[in-house]
Amino acid sequence: MSHDDRARLRSRFQQIWGYEDFRPPQGEIAAALLKGQDSLIVMPTGGGKSVCFQLPALMKSGVTLVVSPLVALMENQVQELAEKGLSAAALHSELENQLHWQTLRRLAQNHLRLLYLSPETLLSTKVWTVLCEPQVVINALVLDEAHCLTQWGDSFRPTYRRLGAVRSALLACKPKGAKIAIAAFTATADPITQKALHTVLRLQSPQIIRLNPYRSNLHLSVKTVWTPKGRKRALLKFVQQQGKQSGLIYARTRRGTEALAHWFAHQGYSVQAYHGGLGASQRRRIESQWIEGNCQFVVCTSAFGMGINKSDCRFVAHHEVPSLLAEYVQEVGRGGRDGQPAQALSLVSEPTGLLAPEDKQRWQFFEQKAQQLQRSALQLVKQIPAEGNIDEVRRKFRESDQALALLHRNGQLTWLDPFTYRIDLGQSAKADKQPPPAAVMKRYLFTRQCRWQFLLEAFGFADEAKDMRCGKCDRCMS
Repeated sequence: MSHDDRARLRSRFQQIWGYEDFRPPQGEIAAALLKGQDSLIVMPTGGGKSVCFQLPALMKSGVTLVVSPLVALMENQVQELAEKGLSAAALHSELENQLHWQTLRRLAQNHLRLLYLSPETLLSTKVWTVLCEPQVVINALVLDEAHCLTQWGDSFRPTYRRLGAVRSALLACKPKGAKIAIAAFTATADPITQKALHTVLRLQSPQIIRLNPYRSNLHLSVKTVWTPKGRKRALLKFVQQQGKQSGLIYARTRRGTEALAHWFAHQGYSVQAYHGGLGASQRRRIESQWIEGNCQFVVCTSAFGMGINKSDCRFVAHHEVPSLLAEYVQEVGRGGRDGQPAQALSLVSEPTGLLAPEDKQRWQFFEQKAQQLQRSALQLVKQIPAEGNIDEVRRKFRESDQALALLHRNGQLTWLDPFTYRIDLGQSAKADKQPPPAAVMKRYLFTRQCRWQFLLEAFGFADEAKDMRCGKCDRCMS
């Protein structure tokens, strides 16, 4: 980074955010995006990723498109930028019609610097039509929480798999010499996920920055429970030990969050249940209550947390653990963002699943669901045309999106543009072999090694993991 670029970035950073200087490697990442370089960034939760793409976006004319998985995540970031008087907006399904059209008009007139939207909204007809207008200047396409591409792109969010064809399709509509950078940001990407992001997004000589997920202030522990009642007692004891401090409790189902929140309310706690089935206004109200300290803790599904910034969250409890290790790291990472100590407890059924089968049954359910989806997709592949337009195919075959995403993952489908595909079943499958996600999660839960050492190894930081002892997790303490 040149001295002039560094000075410009730092000056604008001080002006907008009020900090004296960047935390490494924020300045380096922002400078690469300012120059229009592709980037793949793996940084721990709470590491200040958003600033890295927001700052260069605000220093250019034209718009940076930020692909984000959740409405709450979009609205949280847009609100923070709006409070600073900065030109940012979001487009999503919960938006009122009038505001939707106003935002599209601002986009068409190059009045926006940051536009947050989901992959599905990005490739919707109305939005795509505006983006393809020659006068609309697009500087960058940023994937926030980029691990969702591999975590969800083969199942219920298959549109993620089409994003690699976006840049070339947009540039074909723009004046000669136009450039669009692509940047992927995530806190959790193992080597296989990093390779997939590089390939699917068609990154060109990207700047790659990988910081390991270790957080010395985050104390990890796992407790084995033997009955459903024992699970509740262990959770209540843990919450009691936290006093009046703020925290989060994760469950895996909507019904589970509501039942658990109701039970804690009867114990006299200020608590709310949060899940994707709630209306937008309800979700925003609960987020505000927790952030402002009017609710001690939230019992939530994975729908809560991404991008919701509360620095003094002192504990994260998993009443039920996720089946993905990346999801677990994302969720425990909500704790201790201010650098002060935070406790993360996970409750798990005894290993055999004979006395307390809940966890085993849940993992089997999700694994069977994934296998069923794959079988249905493979059957559908036999009926789908070898080349075609996804909108036309979708009208004839209800689950065609998932089938096409599966073929793309296996290297047997190419997106010619975000809407047109070509299948080549003669290609050998290129997907990396990896163990079932639940198997990796179970290994972590029942490991005897330092928990942070296990996580560093799992996410590809073998050198840092060597001889690692955090000294504060339950395994090190025992």
